[in-house]
Amino acid sequence: MKSSTPLGRVVRRGSLKAGFGHWWTQRVTAVALIPLSLWFIAALLALPSFDYAVVLQWLHDGWHAVLLSLLVGTLCWHSSLGVQVVIEDYVHGHATKLVSLLLAQFVHVLLATAGVFAVIRVATAAV
Repeated sequence: MKSSTPLGRVVRRGSLKAGFGHWWTQRVTAVALIPLSLWFIAALLALPSFDYAVVLQWLHDGWHAVLLSLLVGTLCWHSSLGVQVVIEDYVHGHATKLVSLLLAQFVHVLLATAGVFAVIRVATAAV
């Protein structure tokens, strides 16, 4: 039987600052997604229609392309952080956890790159 107190068990687990950067980044990306999402919804609702030509013209405005790229990147970053926590908490085998983390990271980088590439491609397409 162990006689240590709850505080004693926590103190021996290492620095309490170890996960703070991850936690803080996830909160910052969540806060950044609020105005970006509100802008995106408002901008889409302001369009007269969702025809390709109308959206193409809308995206030709440089600020819309920049903000949409920020939205895509921030969404992928925030999602990556959340998926990482789920994998670390619920996948128990060491090799399975490592492969899952690497695969999840790769997929998120691929999605972010593809999303920003799509925004650039549409923003630079001929009207």
